[in-house]
Amino acid sequence: MPPNSKVKPANNLNLHRRFNDVASYVSELGGPKGRVIEKVLIANNGVAAVKAIRSIRRWAYDVFGNERAIKFVVMATPEDLKANAEYIRMADIVIDVPGGSNNHNYANVTLIVELARLHGVHAVWAGWGHASEKPALPNTLAKSDPPIKFIGPTGPPMHALGDKIGSTIIAQNAGVPCIAWNGSHVLATYDVAKGSLPEEAFNEACVTSASDASAAAEKIGFPIMIKASEGGGGKGIRMVNSPEDVQNAYRQVCGEVPGSPIFIMKLSSNSRHLEVQVLADEYGNAIALNGRDCSVQRRHQKIIEEGPPVAASPEVWKKMEEAAVSLAKAVGYTNAGTVEYLYSEADEKFYFLELNPRLQVEHPVTEMITRVNLPAAQLQVAMGIPLYHIPEIRELYGKNRFEDDVSDGKSIIDFSTADRLPPYGHCIAVRITAENAEAGFKPTSGGIQELNFRSTPNVWGYFSMDSSGSIHEFADSQFGHLFASGMDREQARRNMVLALKELSIRGDISTTVDYISKLIELDDFIENNIDTGWLDGIIRSGGVSVQSNSRAADPSSSSTRSSLVNNDTLAVIGATISAYDQCTADESTFLELLKRGQLPSLSLLNMVREVELILDGVKYKLRCTQVGSNLFMISLSSNPSKFVATSVRVLSDGGYLIAIEGMSHVAYQTSKPDVANGMRLNIGGKNIAFSPDYDPSSLRTDVAGKLVKKLVPNGAHVKKGTPYAEIEVMKMFMPLKVEESGVITWANNEGAALAAGDLLAKLELENPDNVSTATVFDGDLDVPGWGSGGTHYSATQNVQNQRPHVTLRKAMDRLKGGIAGYAISPAVIDHVMKDIKKVVTDPTLPVYEIEEHLSVLHGRISGALYGNLSKMISDFKESCNDENIDKSKLRFPADQIKHLVAVQTSAIKDESERAAFVSLTTPLVDAADPYTKSRAVGVPGAERVLSGFLSLLREWISVERCFCDGVSYADAVDQLRRANKDNVERVLQMCRSHSSLKYSASIILRIIDSISAAGKTDINTISSDETPSVVLGADGLENTTPCLTDIATMSGNETFDALSERCRTVLIEESLPSIEVRMSKVREAAASLEESLVQEVISKNVVGSDILFPLLKSSADSSSQVKILEVATRKQYRAYDLKEFIQLPDKSALKFTYSTKRRASVFSSGAKLTSVTDLSRCLSNSKLSDTPSRSNSESSLHSHEAEGAVPSNVPRVCLMKIYDRMKDLQDDGDAMTKLFQEFPQYTGDAPRCATGPANALSVFILQSEPSLDQSSTAEKFELLLSRHIEDLEKADIRRVSFLIPNDADTIHNQYPLPSVFTFRETADFKEDHLYRDIEPEASYHLDMLRITSNFSVTCLGSHLSPTGQIYLYKALPKPSALEQDKKANKSPRLFARAVSFVSDFSAGTFERLLVEAFNAIESIKTAVPPGDNHLFLNVAGDTQNTVIDPVDVEQVVISILKRHTERASRLGLAEIETKATCIVAHDSHPISLRLVASNPTGFVPVVHTYVEAVDGSGNKRVFKSIGGTKANLACSGDSSWENMLVTSPYPLTRPFDAQRKAAAKSSDTLYCYDLPALFEAAVEKQWADASSIAIGSRPFMVMYTAELVVKNKFGGNWTMQDYLNGDLELVETHRSAGKNDVGMVAWLMTLKTVEYPNGRQVVLVANDITHKAGSFGTREDVVFKMASEFAREKRIPRLYVAANSGARIGLADGIKKVFKVAFKIPSNPESGVDFLYVSKSDYERLGVAQRSLIGVPVTLNGEDVYKITDIIGSEPDLGVENLKGSGLIAGETSRAYDDIFTLTIVLGR
Repeated sequence: MPPNSKVKPANNLNLHRRFNDVASYVSELGGPKGRVIEKVLIANNGVAAVKAIRSIRRWAYDVFGNERAIKFVVMATPEDLKANAEYIRMADIVIDVPGGSNNHNYANVTLIVELARLHGVHAVWAGWGHASEKPALPNTLAKSDPPIKFIGPTGPPMHALGDKIGSTIIAQNAGVPCIAWNGSHVLATYDVAKGSLPEEAFNEACVTSASDASAAAEKIGFPIMIKASEGGGGKGIRMVNSPEDVQNAYRQVCGEVPGSPIFIMKLSSNSRHLEVQVLADEYGNAIALNGRDCSVQRRHQKIIEEGPPVAASPEVWKKMEEAAVSLAKAVGYTNAGTVEYLYSEADEKFYFLELNPRLQVEHPVTEMITRVNLPAAQLQVAMGIPLYHIPEIRELYGKNRFEDDVSDGKSIIDFSTADRLPPYGHCIAVRITAENAEAGFKPTSGGIQELNFRSTPNVWGYFSMDSSGSIHEFADSQFGHLFASGMDREQARRNMVLALKELSIRGDISTTVDYISKLIELDDFIENNIDTGWLDGIIRSGGVSVQSNSRAADPSSSSTRSSLVNNDTLAVIGATISAYDQCTADESTFLELLKRGQLPSLSLLNMVREVELILDGVKYKLRCTQVGSNLFMISLSSNPSKFVATSVRVLSDGGYLIAIEGMSHVAYQTSKPDVANGMRLNIGGKNIAFSPDYDPSSLRTDVAGKLVKKLVPNGAHVKKGTPYAEIEVMKMFMPLKVEESGVITWANNEGAALAAGDLLAKLELENPDNVSTATVFDGDLDVPGWGSGGTHYSATQNVQNQRPHVTLRKAMDRLKGGIAGYAISPAVIDHVMKDIKKVVTDPTLPVYEIEEHLSVLHGRISGALYGNLSKMISDFKESCNDENIDKSKLRFPADQIKHLVAVQTSAIKDESERAAFVSLTTPLVDAADPYTKSRAVGVPGAERVLSGFLSLLREWISVERCFCDGVSYADAVDQLRRANKDNVERVLQMCRSHSSLKYSASIILRIIDSISAAGKTDINTISSDETPSVVLGADGLENTTPCLTDIATMSGNETFDALSERCRTVLIEESLPSIEVRMSKVREAAASLEESLVQEVISKNVVGSDILFPLLKSSADSSSQVKILEVATRKQYRAYDLKEFIQLPDKSALKFTYSTKRRASVFSSGAKLTSVTDLSRCLSNSKLSDTPSRSNSESSLHSHEAEGAVPSNVPRVCLMKIYDRMKDLQDDGDAMTKLFQEFPQYTGDAPRCATGPANALSVFILQSEPSLDQSSTAEKFELLLSRHIEDLEKADIRRVSFLIPNDADTIHNQYPLPSVFTFRETADFKEDHLYRDIEPEASYHLDMLRITSNFSVTCLGSHLSPTGQIYLYKALPKPSALEQDKKANKSPRLFARAVSFVSDFSAGTFERLLVEAFNAIESIKTAVPPGDNHLFLNVAGDTQNTVIDPVDVEQVVISILKRHTERASRLGLAEIETKATCIVAHDSHPISLRLVASNPTGFVPVVHTYVEAVDGSGNKRVFKSIGGTKANLACSGDSSWENMLVTSPYPLTRPFDAQRKAAAKSSDTLYCYDLPALFEAAVEKQWADASSIAIGSRPFMVMYTAELVVKNKFGGNWTMQDYLNGDLELVETHRSAGKNDVGMVAWLMTLKTVEYPNGRQVVLVANDITHKAGSFGTREDVVFKMASEFAREKRIPRLYVAANSGARIGLADGIKKVFKVAFKIPSNPESGVDFLYVSKSDYERLGVAQRSLIGVPVTLNGEDVYKITDIIGSEPDLGVENLKGSGLIAGETSRAYDDIFTLTIVLGR
């Protein structure tokens, strides 16, 4: 019960009584006018609709037990639907109504009445605003058929009292005190029966013009109020203080409420706005339900309401209530209404203001203090229930809710005498509006992302939408209402303060929440010293701000957490969010451009963003550097050396979690910055508004709306503060004022729809110098973590307290970020490397890392094992803490960790348990493993760091390999896009990494320096307190060589060149120890010449040309030299049968005999090799008669000696002689003769070889000749030999070689290869430059003559690799060759030749040779373009001892080449040719296998396999294709080498290159014969992706293909007529590519897919775009139809790859060659063509004899010619028959569509 109550509450019999339905309720409680209302139309939206539905449903549940007893029909505009308004979801029926302003919907009386009628509602509730005060609504509803009840007053009283003018006339004539106004003199009597005032009286009280307004204002006295009688809610009211503003204010009021009568009244200054809530029924009863104090107003718009009013004394308040009730009764008022007064506290007088004939938005205040549900009471009054029967009214007057019997009249209450219960405590209401309090309460609109309100017993509220809604431009700005109650005013106020602080609203809108929260904590409000002008006065003085006014907030203030964050921190938070959003948006744009196939600019990936923010008049110019995906360094643009690190994470609700020096801040961006508004953030629940740059010369609107009126003309001069325009925003008219004086120029017209930021006009400033701008911040930011240097590279970094493994992880992550393209300064790199150096030497590093992995195994592994491991860790920690132990000598026993786990693993017998245990402990073992591989004392983490460095190097190389070597950014992105079609994110990552090359290169350089320092340091000699490198002693240092080698080959700009130079230096440094080791091993082998040692240095390629001369020079005597020479010789001549070695140390010479091993056998021309397996079978049969019969040849394999070759049975002699200097050879006249005497043929002891010279002479000269270049040296040697031609012939010498060392380059090459000069008998002992610098016995294996026939060759150098020797040549097409191939590429190209002698062929040896060849090619820094290059690899095994199966060779070569396809393409290698000498058993025939790899499609590598055979004559060696190879069976190769001579020169243009280029040029598509390779690759990829299928069960061949060729059954060519006659057949054929004579090609493909491993058949049909420009003729139509019919017959899928140019319409070739053109003006061809003609002789041949054309005779220039009128032609398929024939394809496609699966892929047109 309320305190101090005189009226006692009733016992409330039947307190919880319920009725069955509305009808029974009305029947019992209703009076004579009772009516049942069960369906109500809500003619409103927003909070009004929400409040009505909730209140009535609550009442319905209490009374009927069914909250849905009343059905609600609501109106919904498109804007409300889009805004996801709450009331729409609450309704039973939703009706779509037009959008736009409310006169189209909620205020449209005609529409409302029609909807009410159509939907059969019983009543209409209009609430407040819109049509709620339009008398036409109740009047029209009453006249409808059937009548519809309006829940509110009837039309006449509403018209009389709802009109502010009429109500004031009635009030003053009824004796109610009224303030002075322009109608104070009007006297009139209200006609209750008619419900009206005399019209002349009403008109007398209206102000009808601006001039009348000025006169009335002068009479009343200022200040005044100009009001529209139909206004309300802050609309249609203006306060005026001076005469000059009257007329402008009058026009504004007229515009806000069009058509409304206007009146003027005196402004009562320092008055309160008090109002009485009245409720009247239809039986003459009226009561006052207490009232409200609404004095806190802004521009007469109520902001805060409270009740009961405590400003007026109880006596005065009682009089105000009585006057309100009397006024209501006097006019016969019904339903709810409000009588408003102005109250002067000073003299305790009140004045009638107006009577609002509706429910008001603040009515819940009355509900809370009276416990009366007003919307429900309205409904009951409309149902015809008397006030004294409404249960809550009865309770208010101390009566029972219900009486048992109401028929006896005892239930009637005499309200004139009855007392009501006192109010229940105090209630304060706050309107929640979408207005910007910092910008003059301008309305805002937009979406809401979060609306979080927590009701409490003392605070409740309601909103018109939830977190998924929005406020549109036509909605009322109020979207919520909060009500707080308490025992007294102060308690209610405190409850409201807490509620506002806990209310969280976030979105695109601004709200008044923060503003009002501060407002009600002001002393004046607390002490209730307020009036209607109080808030406007505060606004004028700028006394309330929702943000702190200083950089350091006062911690003692009552503001929430965000207020404790100073402005500097707020600026840093804002800058972080702004920069993050910019980076994210630019990356999204980058991805979008990639997906569209466009080239995105690298500037989109810029890591540095300049951000300007203005807060409280201070401009922060900040530089935001992105140092990680979510990490930034924020500094002042003017001083980047000082910064603060921040991190940002996006929350699931769209917020940002910002970390600054370990402190977290949650921020939401409620408004993005634009030209009119700065960025708005919500930080810690408080709104922070950053200001836009102040530019008074641009007049803009910062809210959406409509330009209603221009208040000044174009070109007018306006003074500062003068209104220049009016705009309509959310049903309100707002003036816009200029902020500086100047001349205005309009940029928009009246009626224009405006968006926020739109330019209205430009202002030419009167005095631009006087414009104040924001002060630019300078100095140090007052932000935690602000400082200089690189001490912090993480927003949460705290190195001092971190464990070493955590520090290492963060440091590596920072480097990883730099490699990924994020900014990293040299200072930060320095600090990161220092951190790494600190932790890598920390003995506890392995302890904590292993302990971290062990901790997750607690309870998951055996307790004993866990205990042992834990004890090891704890014991080591104790040792580390022991001050008597030298920490640098401590080493954690990580190997014991691995051992204990391994022991436990072996003890587990159950296989599944063991597998689970291994899976569980693998992370632990992996963590321990690096610490077992760090050998240097005091650097336990070296291997751990090295593994991280290797990962960074590999990632960097994978990115920059795409951009180096002069590749343009556009080309690189295009290649990346193609390679990552399904992963454009990867392309972005690689481009971002490359965009920051300067950052990443710095990291790579530091890593290379660390590797270099480690490589140069002997870990056995270093002291414990020295750590020259963080990777010192790491076992994996040798694994860095491939990475360094890769980088060493890069070029393209200064950065790449610098890194390349550094890597080459490091590689040289690394090679020095290995060369010393090699030389040591060669000396060891030479000293003993033990067979096993010699074979080891040969097989491992230890001995080589690079160390031969250093070994010879450093030998102690000639005997050692000769022994070293023997070791080298055994390697160089291992392809021969070496017989006897004779050491001649006294002569510094070595002589040995040798013979040629049996040469590779060749196949006969008739041998048919259907597979590589057949080839192996042939080789395995040593006797020709045992060759398998399926080869169809009894003598398929036999020996064939090459022309001029030395027979294998001829013994040969080689002499190797050492001279110290060239002079020694030249000065000794008998020197050469002495050499010749060592040959038995010269002395007559042996016969000369019958087939030609067989012996060899090699001369080694130890000292170089710096004064001679190679040409001069060669000339001297040639001159020397020319004197001994006869002696050379007598000695049977085949070739002479001179080897002379080159000077070492201390920087690039300390061990250069020697110069080699070779002079052959076949060239009359003149040097063949082609073989210069090639080791004598290697030249035979390089097939050099195949290059020189068509190209002029220049040597680019040679490379000795661990697996072989590589020679590089620049080849320029010879003019003679270009004459034969005029369309050939004239540019130079690269030929690389590599030879490797292997004792065991494997994938590893071949891949190493291939990669070394690639590296050699990349090392060439010349202008050879990246295209048409060729690589030849000769894997020359020992044919006597090395077993190499051709099946293995094919599989290895294909798999390895496919793995390196991308790199081969990057090097411009058009072909990779591999030669391998194969033997399946020691006694079987050796054969030479050739595999030719190319990538014609650019997507899929194709490998074709050949063997050597004799041609039909039996005299020449040719290439023979092996039929069963993958390329052949899959129809994915071109077989272009078939029957080509083994010695054939390389062509300038490869077969089908012209077709491929034509296809690409004409339609950007592929040559049709390359298509099967794509299908093969797709199936192979499917198998590769099928990880669950064992490797062994995957087929080696995944596709078999036969070409389907249309042939004439009777032979010869065929035409469409043959098809029509049934004379054609479709034949499965295996033929070479390009043999087609029809522009349509078809294949039958058998695909062994994962789903069908045994194979399924598919018919593939494709256009040959290179055949007659890809046009269709009748023959193409026939091929398509027959292939498709074949597919339908076999019921298999038919695929069609289309790339054509449509039906063939052409000019006959015969005519094309002979016709001529007659021009209208012969001397001026531009004048146009007159006619075409042929000569008389041509016409007789073509026109008369062949009837190919028709012409008429004419004379041209005195000559008789024939003017062509018709061309017929003799060739088929040139005219309209092709259009007719295309119907075959259309019809067949239609039938195939119904019968089988069909798919058409269009590649080009």
